Amino acid sequence: MMATKSELTQQLGVVAGFDDPRVELEQYRTPPELAADLVHTADLQGDIEGQTVFDLGCGTGMLALAAALRGPKAVVGVDLDPDPLATARQNEKRVATKTPVSWVRGDATRLPLSAPDHTTVLMNPPFGAQKGNKHADRAFLEQTADVATVSYSIHNTGSAEFVESFAADNGGTVTHAFAAEFDVPRTFSFHTEDTQVLDVELFRIEWQ
Repeated sequence: MMATKSELTQQLGVVAGFDDPRVELEQYRTPPELAADLVHTADLQGDIEGQTVFDLGCGTGMLALAAALRGPKAVVGVDLDPDPLATARQNEKRVATKTPVSWVRGDATRLPLSAPDHTTVLMNPPFGAQKGNKHADRAFLEQTADVATVSYSIHNTGSAEFVESFAADNGGTVTHAFAAEFDVPRTFSFHTEDTQVLDVELFRIEWQ
């Protein structure tokens, strides 16, 4: 029986974040509530159970592990930084998923492996908030368009026009879009508050 969204959130509460986050990669732990919301929605659409799921830029594994708890065929987490991947492997043990996750070190915008014909992509790409990192999410969407049947991605609020336009130009259609909140704890020296709540948008895209 499928766990409820609140039960999934609770299961993900043990997922540790970044030990030494890198500002240039905009490394923030995806909140368990947001991950559970995204994966629960994806599962209701038939995009998780029995499917192959890729988490691009997986970090410490929050989205990949959320998916692994919902009975997928296979889960692959890809990240460029080896340190969070090591944490992700420990998080997999903490969560004790029945579906094992393959953790792959590599550039998520230039995948070092092939994806099956029917693949669901989950991702929380960089928002492009840091200098020199503007539109960083575009590269993630470009890779997604090449490998995904359907994707779910988290973007900064106000991204709808860009995401819808990109999808339309690359054989995709935005089928769902909804607002959410992303809690960011004090992580870097430029953060002035203990916690900042960012308004974000989640998009489901079907790709041809």
